[in-house]
Amino acid sequence: MESAGELKHVRVRRLIQDLVAADLQPGDALMGERQLEDKFGVSRITIRRAISDLVQDGALVRIKGKGTFVSHGLVQSTLHLASFNEDMRAAGFTPSTRVITATTAAAPPTVRQHLGLPAGATAYKVQRVRMANGAPVSVDESWLPPRLLPDLLAADLTGSLYRCLAATGNAVQHAEQTVEAAAASAETAGFLDIEVGAPVLLFKRRSFAGAAGQDVPIEYTVSTYRSDRYQVSMRLGAGTA
Repeated sequence: MESAGELKHVRVRRLIQDLVAADLQPGDALMGERQLEDKFGVSRITIRRAISDLVQDGALVRIKGKGTFVSHGLVQSTLHLASFNEDMRAAGFTPSTRVITATTAAAPPTVRQHLGLPAGATAYKVQRVRMANGAPVSVDESWLPPRLLPDLLAADLTGSLYRCLAATGNAVQHAEQTVEAAAASAETAGFLDIEVGAPVLLFKRRSFAGAAGQDVPIEYTVSTYRSDRYQVSMRLGAGTA
């Protein structure tokens, strides 16, 4: 059975949700904790617990030094091969992209390994902030082989990179991807408008082009997603223990 404190906390969480639904839009600031105390006649502890739960649920977002804001929404995605733009549209969001870097650079050892490049090789480095409804969701760092994509940097990189690859005859056929939890670096936190050290999801993907049985590494990307705006789901079949 819930205690009186737990019941009060649940009630205040619902009241804050009603307040947001009635008066605020995504990106708007929530009134301060003291104002909420006075408005609902409860303790600061109860207010903080209710807000923490709403942040955990993805309804609110805390930004250090600024306050608490109404979330732009939580994107839920299944694990499948699709471009960011396709993923966002399928989830009901409007995607957009800001290009940070699009250049040729010395390929780090990990990149050379994944793309099959020799020591000392260069590769295209494309770094972009991906947004849903104007709010940052991820920052992507993609590396691609110039030999196969000589005119890539002249393409419109604010759209789908997969579409650019397909236009050159290098459509992505399949990919290998891992997902892990991480803490946001200072650079990443600045791009995603979150606190340094905030939890993020780190996706590492190697994509392949080529005809069946002729896998050609065409892209190595590290994507860092805000964990409060992106959620991964999966469907599992029955198996044996």
